[in-house]
Amino acid sequence: MKTIANIENDFTEKFGIPRQSGLCPVVSRIVFKKQYRVKEAFRGLAGFSHLWIIWKFSKAEREEWSPTVRPPRLGGNIRMGVFATRSPFRPNPVGLSSVKLLKVDLDSPDGPVLYVEGADLMNGTPVYDIKPYLSYTDAHPEATDGFALTRKEGNLTVVFPDELKNLIPAEKTEALISVLSQDPRPQYQDEAERVYKMAFGGYDISFTVCCNRLTVTDIEKIKEAKK
Repeated sequence: MKTIANIENDFTEKFGIPRQSGLCPVVSRIVFKKQYRVKEAFRGLAGFSHLWIIWKFSKAEREEWSPTVRPPRLGGNIRMGVFATRSPFRPNPVGLSSVKLLKVDLDSPDGPVLYVEGADLMNGTPVYDIKPYLSYTDAHPEATDGFALTRKEGNLTVVFPDELKNLIPAEKTEALISVLSQDPRPQYQDEAERVYKMAFGGYDISFTVCCNRLTVTDIEKIKEAKK
C-alpha cells in the first residue's frame, strides 16, 4: 500500500477526535504527495458531494493482533470481536471514513488539494486512497447497527465563557464547540471534579463535565508542536 496523501487539520492528538466521521464540522485539507499531484487524476471529482477516505491507523500499529477488543462505547469493559468493531487495533491498521467534499483546489501551490468536512483523522494521518461516495449504493437507510450506537443520545451542553472563547480564532469556535459537545472523554470516565485537557488547533482546551454540561475552564496556546 502506498501513502498518496496526508491529512491536515486541528486534531494534533488522538484525544478529542470524534469517534466517527461526519459528527463534527471540522475542516481538513488532504495534501497529496508530489507524484500524485496530477490534475487529470481529479477530473470529475468536484461533481461529488461526499468521499470515502481509506487511511492508515498510523498511531495504533502493533506486531500482534487480538481477536477481541473493548469498544469505548460499551464502557471499555466488554469485549467484542474485532471485526464487529471499528477499533484501530486490527490485523491491518486500515481506517475508512465518509466525509463531505467542500472544494477541489487545483491551483494551490501544493495542489491539487481537497478540502473536506467531518474527517475523524489526526493531523498528519497517511491516506491510502480516495473514492467517491455513491448515494444510490452506499446509503442503506434500512441498516441495523448491532450493539453500536450510531450517535450518542443527548449531546453535552457546552458552557464556553466569552473571555475564554475570545482567546481562539473565531473560525475555529463552531468546530470546537461541536467536538466538545460529543464528549471527548472515554466512556468509562465520569469524574465531576476532574479537569480534562484536549489539544485543538494549536491550543490546549481544559474542561470539566458534570450533569451533561461541559464547561471550558481554561485555554492556553501551545508554544511548540507536541511530538
